[in-house]
Amino acid sequence: VTLVGEVAQSARLPLTPRGERLLDALAQAGGVKSPVNLTTIQITRNGATYRMPLSAVIERSENNVILAKDDVVTALYQTSSFTVLGAAGRNDEIRFEALGITLSQALGRIGGLQDGRANPRGVFLFRWADRSDPARLRDPVIYSFDLKEPAVYFLAQQFRMEDGDVIYITNSPVAELQRFVGIISQAIFPAATVGQIVAQ
Repeated sequence: VTLVGEVAQSARLPLTPRGERLLDALAQAGGVKSPVNLTTIQITRNGATYRMPLSAVIERSENNVILAKDDVVTALYQTSSFTVLGAAGRNDEIRFEALGITLSQALGRIGGLQDGRANPRGVFLFRWADRSDPARLRDPVIYSFDLKEPAVYFLAQQFRMEDGDVIYITNSPVAELQRFVGIISQAIFPAATVGQIVAQ
């Protein structure tokens, strides 16, 4: 088998009749360079490719598969991320572990919704979903979450984030009204001040 990518040393390792497993081969290559929770292992076998987080391989013995002749094992530094915009505690691109995170964890990492500005009924998640067809076309999908509903928090604990997701949190109607009043007051108060100066 061949080991490449984020391993301490790329190598071509011979297989013995006892049957080396995935973690055996990684150990012989000196382990992985990147953190375990940010590493994905890819196995290419007979033209097919399989991927799994390294942490899942370590935690569950059934994922520590027996390697076959001419397998190519690639350790990949996982760069999965989601972007958050709008009335969140933080607008940023957030990286997450290879094992993945849920929507509730994602909201926690951005500092939740902004008090006094965010609309808890207006939390949207934008995602490109793959179609199950040979053309590999993708459809834009929008999920809407009403965080005023307690049941949605249970859903958020199960809803898995995917690489490239965008979370958008809308402003509350009160925040929009305050913004409008602020714009109007900026336009009126300077004019009122000029009128007072002229009157004096």
